[in-house]
Amino acid sequence: MSETGTENSLTNARRYRIHTDGGCRRNPGLGGWGAVLQIVESNADGETIVKEAETKGAEPQTTNNRMELIAAIKSLECLSDKSMPVTVVSDSEYLVKGMNEWINGWIRRGWRNGKGKPVENLDLWQQLDTVAQVFHEIRWEWIKGHAGHPLNERADQLANAAMDALEAKLKARRKLRSPQGRAVMVKTA
Repeated sequence: MSETGTENSLTNARRYRIHTDGGCRRNPGLGGWGAVLQIVESNADGETIVKEAETKGAEPQTTNNRMELIAAIKSLECLSDKSMPVTVVSDSEYLVKGMNEWINGWIRRGWRNGKGKPVENLDLWQQLDTVAQVFHEIRWEWIKGHAGHPLNERADQLANAAMDALEAKLKARRKLRSPQGRAVMVKTA
Protein backbone atom coordinates (compact mmCIF):
# COMPACT_ATOMS: atom_id res chain seq x y z
CA MET A 1 0.00 0.00 0.00
CA SER A 2 1.17 3.53 -0.67
CA GLU A 3 0.76 6.44 1.69
CA THR A 4 -2.54 7.34 0.00
CA GLY A 5 -3.95 3.90 0.73
CA THR A 6 -3.95 2.74 -2.90
CA GLU A 7 -1.96 -0.23 -4.05
CA ASN A 8 1.53 0.54 -5.34
CA SER A 9 1.55 0.60 -9.15
CA LEU A 10 4.75 -1.47 -9.17
CA THR A 11 3.17 -4.40 -7.33
CA ASN A 12 3.85 -7.58 -9.29
CA ALA A 13 4.94 -5.61 -12.37
CA ARG A 14 7.08 -7.89 -14.52
CA ARG A 15 9.55 -6.84 -17.16
CA TYR A 16 12.49 -8.18 -19.11
CA ARG A 17 15.93 -6.80 -18.33
CA ILE A 18 18.77 -7.67 -20.69
CA HIS A 19 22.46 -6.88 -20.23
CA THR A 20 24.42 -7.21 -23.48
CA ASP A 21 28.03 -6.91 -24.53
CA GLY A 22 30.01 -7.44 -27.69
CA GLY A 23 33.70 -7.38 -28.43
CA CYS A 24 36.47 -8.14 -30.87
CA ARG A 25 40.00 -9.45 -30.32
CA ARG A 26 41.25 -7.34 -33.21
CA ASN A 27 38.87 -4.83 -34.69
CA PRO A 28 38.01 -6.12 -37.25
CA GLY A 29 38.69 -9.74 -36.39
CA LEU A 30 37.36 -12.56 -34.28
CA GLY A 31 34.39 -11.28 -32.30
CA GLY A 32 31.87 -12.43 -29.75
CA TRP A 33 28.75 -11.32 -27.97
CA GLY A 34 27.03 -12.28 -24.74
CA ALA A 35 23.86 -11.45 -22.88
CA VAL A 36 22.17 -12.05 -19.55
CA LEU A 37 18.37 -12.12 -19.87
CA GLN A 38 16.16 -11.73 -16.83
CA ILE A 39 12.49 -11.58 -15.97
CA VAL A 40 12.27 -9.13 -13.09
CA GLU A 41 9.27 -8.65 -10.83
CA SER A 42 9.01 -5.33 -9.00
CA ASN A 43 6.97 -4.92 -5.85
CA ALA A 44 6.84 -2.69 -2.81
CA ASP A 45 9.82 -4.53 -1.30
CA GLY A 46 12.07 -4.16 -4.36
CA GLU A 47 12.90 -6.51 -7.20
CA THR A 48 12.90 -10.27 -7.53
CA ILE A 49 14.61 -12.13 -10.35
CA VAL A 50 11.95 -14.58 -11.50
CA LYS A 51 14.02 -16.21 -14.24
CA GLU A 52 17.50 -15.76 -15.68
CA ALA A 53 19.17 -17.14 -18.80
CA GLU A 54 22.35 -16.51 -20.76
CA THR A 55 23.16 -16.58 -24.44
CA LYS A 56 26.31 -16.00 -26.48
CA GLY A 57 27.85 -16.37 -29.90
CA ALA A 58 30.89 -15.55 -32.01
CA GLU A 59 31.95 -14.85 -35.59
CA PRO A 60 35.39 -15.31 -37.17
CA GLN A 61 35.54 -11.97 -38.99
CA THR A 62 33.53 -9.04 -37.66
CA THR A 63 33.75 -5.75 -35.76
CA ASN A 64 33.06 -4.71 -32.19
CA ASN A 65 30.04 -2.63 -33.24
CA ARG A 66 28.52 -5.52 -35.19
CA MET A 67 28.85 -7.75 -32.12
CA GLU A 68 27.13 -5.14 -29.94
CA LEU A 69 24.21 -5.01 -32.38
CA ILE A 70 23.99 -8.79 -32.73
CA ALA A 71 23.93 -9.18 -28.92
CA ALA A 72 20.83 -6.97 -28.79
CA ILE A 73 19.15 -8.67 -31.77
CA LYS A 74 19.73 -12.22 -30.54
CA SER A 75 18.62 -11.32 -27.00
CA LEU A 76 15.37 -9.73 -28.14
CA GLU A 77 14.68 -12.73 -30.37
CA CYS A 78 14.84 -14.97 -27.26
CA LEU A 79 11.98 -13.17 -25.52
CA SER A 80 8.59 -14.83 -25.87
CA ASP A 81 6.17 -12.30 -24.31
CA LYS A 82 6.22 -9.29 -26.63
CA SER A 83 3.76 -7.40 -24.41
CA MET A 84 6.12 -7.35 -21.41
CA PRO A 85 8.23 -4.17 -21.10
CA VAL A 86 11.93 -4.57 -21.95
CA THR A 87 15.01 -2.72 -20.74
CA VAL A 88 18.22 -3.34 -22.68
CA VAL A 89 21.33 -2.31 -20.75
CA SER A 90 24.61 -1.95 -22.64
CA ASP A 91 28.01 -0.31 -22.33
CA SER A 92 27.89 0.46 -26.06
CA GLU A 93 27.13 4.10 -26.76
CA TYR A 94 26.88 3.11 -30.43
CA LEU A 95 23.97 0.78 -29.68
CA VAL A 96 22.19 2.93 -27.08
CA LYS A 97 22.54 6.26 -28.91
CA GLY A 98 21.65 4.52 -32.15
CA MET A 99 18.34 3.32 -30.75
CA ASN A 100 17.57 6.36 -28.57
CA GLU A 101 18.79 9.24 -30.76
CA TRP A 102 19.85 8.35 -34.28
CA ILE A 103 17.58 5.69 -35.76
CA ASN A 104 14.52 7.86 -36.44
CA GLY A 105 16.66 10.37 -38.35
CA TRP A 106 18.31 7.59 -40.32
CA ILE A 107 14.92 6.21 -41.31
CA ARG A 108 13.62 9.68 -42.31
CA ARG A 109 16.72 10.15 -44.49
CA GLY A 110 16.39 6.73 -46.16
CA TRP A 111 18.95 5.09 -43.86
CA ARG A 112 21.51 7.83 -44.39
CA ASN A 113 23.46 9.49 -41.60
CA GLY A 114 23.60 13.23 -40.95
CA LYS A 115 26.32 13.61 -43.60
CA GLY A 116 24.17 11.90 -46.23
CA LYS A 117 26.25 8.72 -46.26
CA PRO A 118 24.80 5.22 -45.86
CA VAL A 119 24.51 4.09 -42.25
CA GLU A 120 27.28 1.67 -41.26
CA ASN A 121 26.10 -1.83 -40.37
CA LEU A 122 22.82 -1.09 -42.13
CA ASP A 123 21.79 -4.76 -42.31
CA LEU A 124 21.98 -5.10 -38.53
CA TRP A 125 20.36 -1.74 -37.73
CA GLN A 126 17.41 -2.66 -39.95
CA GLN A 127 17.17 -6.10 -38.36
CA LEU A 128 17.32 -4.59 -34.85
CA ASP A 129 14.66 -2.03 -35.75
CA THR A 130 12.37 -4.79 -37.03
CA VAL A 131 12.90 -6.96 -33.94
CA ALA A 132 12.42 -4.03 -31.54
CA GLN A 133 9.18 -2.88 -33.21
CA VAL A 134 7.26 -5.95 -32.02
CA PHE A 135 7.64 -5.00 -28.35
CA HIS A 136 5.07 -2.66 -26.81
CA GLU A 137 7.67 -0.94 -24.63
CA ILE A 138 11.44 -1.03 -24.93
CA ARG A 139 14.05 1.16 -23.23
CA TRP A 140 17.73 1.41 -24.03
CA GLU A 141 20.08 2.28 -21.14
CA TRP A 142 23.81 2.95 -21.20
CA ILE A 143 26.17 2.02 -18.37
CA LYS A 144 29.92 2.45 -18.15
CA GLY A 145 31.72 -0.73 -19.15
CA HIS A 146 34.25 -2.50 -16.95
CA ALA A 147 33.10 -0.45 -13.98
CA GLY A 148 31.97 -3.25 -11.68
CA HIS A 149 28.41 -3.73 -12.91
CA PRO A 150 27.98 -7.49 -12.26
CA LEU A 151 25.62 -8.24 -15.15
CA ASN A 152 27.66 -6.19 -17.61
CA GLU A 153 30.77 -8.03 -16.46
CA ARG A 154 28.95 -11.35 -16.92
CA ALA A 155 27.87 -10.40 -20.45
CA ASP A 156 31.51 -9.52 -21.18
CA GLN A 157 32.62 -12.92 -19.83
CA LEU A 158 30.09 -14.65 -22.07
CA ALA A 159 31.33 -12.73 -25.12
CA ASN A 160 34.92 -13.71 -24.31
CA ALA A 161 33.93 -17.35 -23.71
CA ALA A 162 32.26 -17.42 -27.13
CA MET A 163 35.39 -15.96 -28.73
CA ASP A 164 37.60 -18.49 -26.89
CA ALA A 165 35.45 -21.40 -28.07
CA LEU A 166 35.44 -20.25 -31.70
CA GLU A 167 39.18 -19.52 -31.60
CA ALA A 168 39.87 -23.06 -30.29
CA LYS A 169 37.63 -24.55 -32.99
CA LEU A 170 39.41 -22.57 -35.73
CA LYS A 171 42.86 -23.59 -34.38
CA ALA A 172 41.79 -27.24 -34.32
CA ARG A 173 40.71 -27.01 -37.96
CA ARG A 174 44.04 -25.45 -38.94
CA LYS A 175 45.94 -28.26 -37.17
CA LEU A 176 44.12 -30.83 -39.31
CA ARG A 177 45.55 -29.26 -42.46
CA SER A 178 48.93 -30.23 -43.85
CA PRO A 179 51.51 -27.54 -44.72
CA GLN A 180 50.46 -27.82 -48.37
CA GLY A 181 46.91 -26.83 -47.45
CA ARG A 182 45.45 -30.29 -48.03
CA ALA A 183 43.25 -31.97 -45.49
CA VAL A 184 45.00 -34.66 -43.44
CA MET A 185 43.21 -37.96 -42.92
CA VAL A 186 42.58 -38.52 -39.23
CA LYS A 187 41.79 -42.09 -38.24
CA THR A 188 39.31 -42.49 -35.42
CA ALA A 189 38.64 -45.60 -33.36
